[in-house]
Amino acid sequence: MQPIVVAITGASGSIYGLRLTEELLRADRRVVLLLTKSGLDVLRYETGLEWEGTTFERKGLMRDYFGGSRKLEHYGETDMFAPIASGSSAPQAMVIAPCSMGTAGRLAAGLGSNLIERSADVVLKERRELILVPRETPFNQLHLENLLRLAGAGAHILPAMPAFYH
Repeated sequence: MQPIVVAITGASGSIYGLRLTEELLRADRRVVLLLTKSGLDVLRYETGLEWEGTTFERKGLMRDYFGGSRKLEHYGETDMFAPIASGSSAPQAMVIAPCSMGTAGRLAAGLGSNLIERSADVVLKERRELILVPRETPFNQLHLENLLRLAGAGAHILPAMPAFYH
């Protein structure tokens, strides 16, 4: 079975991606966890996790955090040779949580400048499940147009609505 990709970008709410990864691993699913540089920065700020270093070192830190699971994989942001960047190895599903509006805009424009964007493009073209969890609210018109365009391309838009903002 193909893995599920969880991607954390530079919007607030990195805990969503962490908790989803935890639950998928608990359900004995294979997970590929991806982070942008901004995602790493926000993760450090919000959780105190220091997942710096080489891709290999970061994968070790991630596996330690998730209890040593060998079902967890990680590739660097610029690794366009990762299996998930190819339609012949398309992931079963992908969740970008949180999804920054910058990432959503580049996806809506069909750009694939990093592994997260390329993998999302592969998921859409192979008609697999792509779920975006946007965090920047309120949305402006451009945000809404980009999200609508992505929904039209097959993505599911699931805005995070944390109760702690009340």
